[in-house]
Amino acid sequence: MDIAVWVGLMIPLAGTVLGSAFVFLMKREMPAVLQKTLLGFASGVMVAASVWSLLIPAIEQGEDKGAWAVLPAAGGFLAGMGFLLLIDALTPHLHLDSERPEGPRSHLSRTTMLTLAVTIHNLPEGMAVGAVLAGAMQGEAGISLAAAMAMSTGIAIQNIPEGAIISMPMRAAGNSRRRSFVIGSLSGIVEPIGGIAIILLASLMMPMMPWLLAFAAGAMIYVVIEELIPEASEGEHSNWSTIGFAMGFVLMMVLDVVLG
Repeated sequence: MDIAVWVGLMIPLAGTVLGSAFVFLMKREMPAVLQKTLLGFASGVMVAASVWSLLIPAIEQGEDKGAWAVLPAAGGFLAGMGFLLLIDALTPHLHLDSERPEGPRSHLSRTTMLTLAVTIHNLPEGMAVGAVLAGAMQGEAGISLAAAMAMSTGIAIQNIPEGAIISMPMRAAGNSRRRSFVIGSLSGIVEPIGGIAIILLASLMMPMMPWLLAFAAGAMIYVVIEELIPEASEGEHSNWSTIGFAMGFVLMMVLDVVLG
């Protein structure tokens, strides 16, 4: 892998680290309006990235197959949803603003289960970045390096508020600012790891590229539906999450079209 690919893999992690550093600048709790807006923004970025950067390229790669071109996109999308559903069911974790853990019963600490929830969340983002970078490396996938970098940058931008949303509850749960920052930052480590795994898989099975793109899209949409939208919509100020969604969606769409 060349330097551009490594940079593309690390940009989203840098966004998480930057966002986690907000714990040093903000009060113990994040204002509800801001949190709702940021959750909506993250949802918008992930939905737009799934459509423009992953599903559409997956369909376009099979245009010579006529109506069957949609098969890899549909199958990969459902496989990605199923994969995250399986991980969600097998991993003990605790969502933000929730007191009831999900997954198998365990004796893990609240901080550990919060971290596992964030890790589940971040994995598909890394897979998505890895998928578009792999497509750009192959050259035949119809994905330019600029489009891959746009995807990486878009994920990094939405990782900034996500990093803050992660580290601030860690601080509210009783952790020190430094520990909250470290936990929030490390939650992003899974992104380059997931990206590298997808790139290696794509290099071994080049015809699987459309399936891998759609797989990453399905995994991201699962996170949006399962975690982000419910947290953004419950309680007061849900209209701000809608505004945030629109801003994130348009930003990612513009990045992909302009730079792609």
